Amino acid sequence: MGKTGLVYDLRYLDHDMGMGHPESPNRLRAIMQHLEQSGTLQRVSRIEPRKAEDEWVTQIHQPEYVAALTKHAPTYGRVSLDPDTSMSPGSLTAAYLAAGGALAAVDAIMNQKVDHAFCAVRPPGHHADAGRAMGFCLFNNVAIAARYAQKRYGLQRILIVDWDVHHGNGTQHSFEDDPSVLFFSTHQFPHYPGTGRGTERGTGAGEGFTINVPMKAGGGDEDYQAVFHKTLVPAADTYKPDFVMISAGFDAHKDDPLASMELTDAGYAELTAIVAGIAKRYAHARILSTLEGGYNLTALAASVDSHLTALLNA
Repeated sequence: MGKTGLVYDLRYLDHDMGMGHPESPNRLRAIMQHLEQSGTLQRVSRIEPRKAEDEWVTQIHQPEYVAALTKHAPTYGRVSLDPDTSMSPGSLTAAYLAAGGALAAVDAIMNQKVDHAFCAVRPPGHHADAGRAMGFCLFNNVAIAARYAQKRYGLQRILIVDWDVHHGNGTQHSFEDDPSVLFFSTHQFPHYPGTGRGTERGTGAGEGFTINVPMKAGGGDEDYQAVFHKTLVPAADTYKPDFVMISAGFDAHKDDPLASMELTDAGYAELTAIVAGIAKRYAHARILSTLEGGYNLTALAASVDSHLTALLNA
């Protein structure tokens, strides 16, 4: 069994998009309370995040976009960035710490302090494009971490598995012409943001290194496991990644209010085990998992616990 790290910081709670918004601070409160009550929190190694340096953020995001976020960050109230996404006074610091939490997790894994790590961070990241916030996301945490792992540690092949119920359009756009990142996504389709057709396979040198598996509403544990075994595992066996990252959204859960899939807590544990098998075969067990969606607090907390327990047992 490998050592598992957990990234968390109270300042993630300072990002607040308002009463009734599904991406609320209560998501992390529910996760941490559940992990403490179940005893899982005592089994993981805590990793302190840092604020991501602009040097790394701008590997993915346009410097003009980063400067605009800084310029428009409010000192009171909220600033709207898109119909679903806004900034409160604590949002920019939280976003830098979310991206930096992923970087700190990469460091901990590469320095062999842990084998794998889960980043309980917010705001989430996989919809954030090079020059645009969208879908609750400001910085693309997993994309920034992937480029950091490559440029800081010289890794050649990164596998990103995105099992959020929404397609990770921002992550796909970040790497669609780049064969050094294999992007694999399962997502309810058609559903927000409308991207992620099976015909989207990458461009130029990156053609074939984007794998989208649109899922029909109602798919459950067996459907997801079949896709992972039939599509992800053979692709990973060919690619042989030296680091595996997960955009870990838990909104394909049967109880989630923003989607219509039927995954269970146990289903997420099974998907984790499949990904962990890939990481163990090719990547020295290295897995960085970062929180994306999941909006039923009870289901989210239980699913994260199942995910972490599966990592602990990998």
